Amino acid sequence: MTALIGDSTMSASAPASTLGTTLPFRDRGPLSRAVIERLTGGLADGPDPAPLAAEAIAASTDVVRDDDIQLALFVLYASAYGSLPQLDADLEWDPALLTTRRVLEEAFESALRASVPMPELPEPTVDAVGRALFALAAADTGPSLSRHMAKKATREQAEETLIQRSVYTLREADPHSWAIPRLEGRAKAALVEIQSDEYGGGRPQRVHAELFARAMRAAGLDATYGAYVDDVPAITIASHNMMSMFGLNRRLVGAIVGHLAAYEMTSSIPCRLYADGLHRLGFHPDVAAYFEEHVEADAVHEQIAARDLAGGLAEDHPELLPDILFGAAACLTVDGWGGEHILESWAAGVSSLRPRVA
Repeated sequence: MTALIGDSTMSASAPASTLGTTLPFRDRGPLSRAVIERLTGGLADGPDPAPLAAEAIAASTDVVRDDDIQLALFVLYASAYGSLPQLDADLEWDPALLTTRRVLEEAFESALRASVPMPELPEPTVDAVGRALFALAAADTGPSLSRHMAKKATREQAEETLIQRSVYTLREADPHSWAIPRLEGRAKAALVEIQSDEYGGGRPQRVHAELFARAMRAAGLDATYGAYVDDVPAITIASHNMMSMFGLNRRLVGAIVGHLAAYEMTSSIPCRLYADGLHRLGFHPDVAAYFEEHVEADAVHEQIAARDLAGGLAEDHPELLPDILFGAAACLTVDGWGGEHILESWAAGVSSLRPRVA
């Protein structure tokens, strides 16, 4: 492993006066610093971060790739998930933080809707929506990180890929589970069927997030959630934030359903390629095992997600059809942006991770 990945020193963009918290990562600017300070109890009665959110948005040239904005959103969502125990649970519903999150979400959602290309809407029927989603996935021409992994990736690049994926995959399935109580009937049953597999079907050792943690440990990486947040670029955090925003906002239930459909429909074959590359590079079998688990599972899930979940929801609630297609298109687009960043970095002979300094 490179020193870049293993180094636990301060992020290059972090100020010298960064908080003395126990979080495994540093802030990336005044907004994320204020959010972290408030949620770790350092300044629970301190300045309201909402005005800083408005200032950050006004100053940003690209909200989706803005380090300070995306890290602030990530920490706010982590409070809702409970994924970082260092965050004060009593402040989960802090009005100032909720206002801050809302301000950031409005800008983030607007940026996505302005830049994600939307397909033509099909008829709101199970068959038509299913066919439209499969056509959308088939037409995706984004960069293939999985093909690079299968044939060309170095061991260090494979480690970087695991690190990039860890922001979401160590919490795999959780963003989509927010939709369960917001659905009913066949859509709810379909989502629960998919999520049951994601959570191991009652077997703790088969929970997909745990399989990925085992893969990271077998690769010599730290499986502690948040351990590599300092290392990943804003676009990687934005991908996870997008899922969280879709899942946590009831008005966006269509978008999180569409996101899951597209995610499942573009997973099976790439996971086979990832596994092939990891075997080629001589990684421990536990590293490839995570991806091998998804080859067959996601081939089944894609049918359930496209037809029973997304198609069923659209047929029962036609008013949600535009957001179902938006969520699917956003999944493919934003993940494509992340893949472009990684492959372009490697083509330039540099790491896809953020630099660190002592």
